[in-house]
Amino acid sequence: MFGSYYAYDALSPLADVLKQQLGFSDLNLGFLQMMYSFPNIFTVVIGGFIIDRLGLRKALVIFAVLSFVGPAITAASGHLPIMATGRLIFGMGAESLNVAVTTALARWFRGKELSFAFGLNLTASRLGTFAALNSPSWARWAYANWRDPFLIALAFSALCVVGAVVYWIMEAWAEKNYDLGKVSTDKVVFADLFKFDVSYWLIVALCVVFYSGIFPFQTFAVKFFMEAHGTSREFGGFLSSMLTLFAMIATPLFGLWVDRIGNRALLMMLGSLLMIPVYLMMAYTRVNLYVPMAMMGVAFSLIPAVMWPSVAYLVDQAKLGTAYGLMTMIQNIGFGGFNLLIGWANTHSQAGPDNPSGYNLGMWIFSILGFLGVTFAFLLRQRELGPHGHRLETITTAQK
Repeated sequence: MFGSYYAYDALSPLADVLKQQLGFSDLNLGFLQMMYSFPNIFTVVIGGFIIDRLGLRKALVIFAVLSFVGPAITAASGHLPIMATGRLIFGMGAESLNVAVTTALARWFRGKELSFAFGLNLTASRLGTFAALNSPSWARWAYANWRDPFLIALAFSALCVVGAVVYWIMEAWAEKNYDLGKVSTDKVVFADLFKFDVSYWLIVALCVVFYSGIFPFQTFAVKFFMEAHGTSREFGGFLSSMLTLFAMIATPLFGLWVDRIGNRALLMMLGSLLMIPVYLMMAYTRVNLYVPMAMMGVAFSLIPAVMWPSVAYLVDQAKLGTAYGLMTMIQNIGFGGFNLLIGWANTHSQAGPDNPSGYNLGMWIFSILGFLGVTFAFLLRQRELGPHGHRLETITTAQK
């Protein structure tokens, strides 16, 4: 997970270099990120078929290899179509890998500290993001040209393959010594899609608007900080990586906390509420940038720690893989589209160092997503407190 997250976020600190050396526009950059998300419209079908036919261990190796091949193609050429092809292949592997890892965690930690386990996994993932966003500081020499940072990302993406092989060995050993239970797949049974509860769909909706407010922002964050606030590339990368720094430390702690207190929908509502003002603070005020980024960092730690494990309480264990695969698919449709939309908004408004207010349209879009997140979390809490709830607000580890 470290390797795949590093390779995904390696594009953000390179935005201005790609613009200067390859002539890319913000729309081109949004397109590259969108191509990562585009194949995941089909991930739930393709990934589910592979897991169903070959098993989880073999599927993990296949997804890991794709997560390595994609960055290799991206680094091979400065032509937009070839780079986009690499991002597409990378997306096919990385998001399928993410779904498979999520399903494996549910298999190993079901009935235990599931939120804490998810939090630790997210910590490892966010460490990859943190390293990528701070690469202008620890690998400053690489930013003299556009290719070297992509080669560093390629080296880290090799960890995906290493991790998949190690997991294969560990699970093969564990199967001989423990009862791991039945593994569900990510294969879509279309009749099942209509049987998922309203609470599940509200979490999916929250997932889409939340991540669409985070990852598309990070795509342009370093460039935004440099051009709208006059920061250096190194400091801009550090500000963007604050989200990751918060998540690395706080996500497991929030997970452990929610395992003990419940109130999951309420916590997701509070996390979404934090997202509404941060973008407008950065667009219209000269407040210290640490303040809005810290607020966003708390939300980025809290909501994932609660949201992903909550699905395990809403969906039958036999359908858990399908539920996570479908959620990931819809999430990628959302933030893939918003990457393109924000890129268009910046290009349309001629955002740049001579026109920093050109970023304002995109910031309003992000703030609206925060408002929608609060709405979906509120509706989820209302349903869970009613007769059709799943005790999402009351289940704690103390009740096991």
